[in-house]
Amino acid sequence: MLAAYESIPRADRVIVALDCDRQTALDLAQKLQGKAKWMKVGMTLYYAEGPSIVEILKLLGYKVFLDLKFHDIPHQVSGAAASAVEAGADMITMHAVGGVPMMQAAQSAVDDSGCDADTLAITVLTSMDDDTLAQTGVARPMVDQVKTLASCAQDAGLSGVVASPREAAMLRELLGPDALIVTPGVRPAGAALGDQSRVATPRQAFDAGASHIVVGRPITQADDPVAAFEAIAAEL
Repeated sequence: MLAAYESIPRADRVIVALDCDRQTALDLAQKLQGKAKWMKVGMTLYYAEGPSIVEILKLLGYKVFLDLKFHDIPHQVSGAAASAVEAGADMITMHAVGGVPMMQAAQSAVDDSGCDADTLAITVLTSMDDDTLAQTGVARPMVDQVKTLASCAQDAGLSGVVASPREAAMLRELLGPDALIVTPGVRPAGAALGDQSRVATPRQAFDAGASHIVVGRPITQADDPVAAFEAIAAEL
């Protein structure tokens, strides 16, 4: 019997990261209509355009992963989460290091809104390695920090976590078959790594237990974004 995440159609498990300006984002969204289901709006695009970019993508038929990585006192994160889902976000993120009360406040705000949105906790950024983690005062191995933060997210009642594909197998075992595990740091074989440190191919990420992968530049900077998207989806 398939786990819940394994029953998701493969193309619907690829989230296209629109880390670009408004016009480029809308051009890509129009090209990928009918192919991709999810678009990720991060800080760069959202801070430039505000909630309107979410509304436009929704009108184009997409689900929106609003990746703003909330991290503040519970009251502030509660308000931010409510505003995000009311704008149309289908998936939102917050830093697990904000603590269980902060994450619970966000989850309560989403529940109270009546919106059917998923909540994800950022564990450790995929640009970090053990050395950069140690520079922040965390002296233990990366995998232990990820495991602790993921457990906090589960205790807070969140839908799942964002983590490197290298930790996906461990997280799937820890969180069970119903949790969302969204993995950035995914690159097709031979693609440039950019600023990512802990990476894997799309197939490796899914074999490890990821429910969704986030892919940006290998699609958005491709000569043919549609062909690039289809090639990644086919690999799954």
